[in-house]
Amino acid sequence: MKPFDKYYYYKRAVQSPEIDCQFLANAYKSLRGRPARVLREDFCGTFSVCCTWVRKSKDNRAVGIDLDPKPIAYGRKHYLPELNEAAQKRVNIVQGSVLSARVEKVDITAALNFSYYLFKTREELLAYFKRARAGLRPKGIFFVDCFGGSGCQESNVEETKHRGFRYYWEQVNFNPISYEAKFHIHFKRDGERKRQKVFSYDWRMWTIPEIREVMLEAGFKRTHVYWEGAGPRGKGDGIFRRREVGEDAEGWIAYVIGEI
Repeated sequence: MKPFDKYYYYKRAVQSPEIDCQFLANAYKSLRGRPARVLREDFCGTFSVCCTWVRKSKDNRAVGIDLDPKPIAYGRKHYLPELNEAAQKRVNIVQGSVLSARVEKVDITAALNFSYYLFKTREELLAYFKRARAGLRPKGIFFVDCFGGSGCQESNVEETKHRGFRYYWEQVNFNPISYEAKFHIHFKRDGERKRQKVFSYDWRMWTIPEIREVMLEAGFKRTHVYWEGAGPRGKGDGIFRRREVGEDAEGWIAYVIGEI
């Protein structure tokens, strides 16, 4: 069996770059009436979304920003070479802070996989949202995802079976006063021991009203919520639609969008 590759298993269990890029493209075109061409992926990690974005069209470009050199190096080794030479030139990856990195202005900025939850105070979140807004072109749009529900306000472990391995999402705790919580990702390949705490997160779980209010304070003119529908067994169906009323679910995922 091949050596354990945490980024490979993270992508298989957590990420859906094709689905993410299609949603971003569709939502932008629906709101703006034209296609988006330049995407900025904040907290980009291995920047698989950037690579997927440029693969969708020869007119697309992508910018990725992340502080950690390790996932960036992984993406340069594993994902960038999957693109042809021309497409590789349309991907610009910057190692730096999303609060200070200097990059071109874009049509879409996206902070996915709840990455901005690392900002724990309103002041920090506002500073980031202002920076995101300043980096948008006219008619640009800012996308963030979020999650919540009663099941996210207690310690729990969610186990998902994939071909050849199991994925565990563990919520260690939840503080109802600060809305801070800690999480771990564990993996167990078939026939092997469970690998504990492969990824860990110390977050503040921002609520949808807070996110929308801070976006408006940061200068966005309008905000929208895209709420995930429910499948036959009550789990999310992966289809997000603009809503102003959501279901009182044990667990939910949504996108919040800011328009300039």
